[in-house]
Amino acid sequence: MRIGTKDFDVANHTYVMGILNVTPDSFSDGGKFNQIDLALKHTKEMLDDGMAIVDIGGESTRPGYTKISDEEEIERIVPVIEAVKREFDVPISVDTYKGGVAKAAIEAGADLINDIWGLKYDDKMADVIAKGNVACCLMHNRENQDYTNFRQDLLRDLEETIEIAKKAGIADDKIILDPGVGFAKSYENNLEAIHYVEDLHLLSYPILLGTSRKSVIGLTLDLPADERVEGTVVTTVLAVEKGCAFVRVHDVKENYRAIKMTEAILGK
Repeated sequence: MRIGTKDFDVANHTYVMGILNVTPDSFSDGGKFNQIDLALKHTKEMLDDGMAIVDIGGESTRPGYTKISDEEEIERIVPVIEAVKREFDVPISVDTYKGGVAKAAIEAGADLINDIWGLKYDDKMADVIAKGNVACCLMHNRENQDYTNFRQDLLRDLEETIEIAKKAGIADDKIILDPGVGFAKSYENNLEAIHYVEDLHLLSYPILLGTSRKSVIGLTLDLPADERVEGTVVTTVLAVEKGCAFVRVHDVKENYRAIKMTEAILGK
């Protein structure tokens, strides 16, 4: 799979997507990286620690988050995208579910759109991605937790997302799927989504697992967001074992090392 100028061996390797929040209210690192110089410094740190893709977010999507306008989100992310593009040779993902923001991000140099609503929030999003000829990560999400059979319903929901993508003309080799840990799921659903993440292989696209510092880890270990590194690392090891192509994390160094060790043991 090609993202930006880089090729990814998604069948045999797990890559780290590092989180760069340029928001004042992110649930775990809000406000730390919302100035360009700090954002660049953190990007370099993550690259040195083994990051393969940087994921820039301009609006927090933590539980109870406040939505902001397209204009405000664009003002936050575009200067950071442009600065990262100038300074580093790394594929840039942008975490947004709004078509207008995605369009501005692509024009600024983004290589991947990471949509937490799997193309179902903004009906312009699929066309923006297709016309921009960029990769996309499409996450499972829904308005409710009314599941009849959780594992089957999750796959069915993602099949709807894939249908939207294909109808818009997004190429198969541009699509990554995410089971959506922490979104429209109970604690038990989240554990199940992680445990059975390999179900997504049935849909024949690379898988991204995003669990970093999330509530399922906090609830299990009874720990605050800044003390969930070990819990996240466990899910990363599981992601490698289950053939996920990407993990999206805050703590790049620890998770990169865990991947490297797991892959060595598995002979990858």
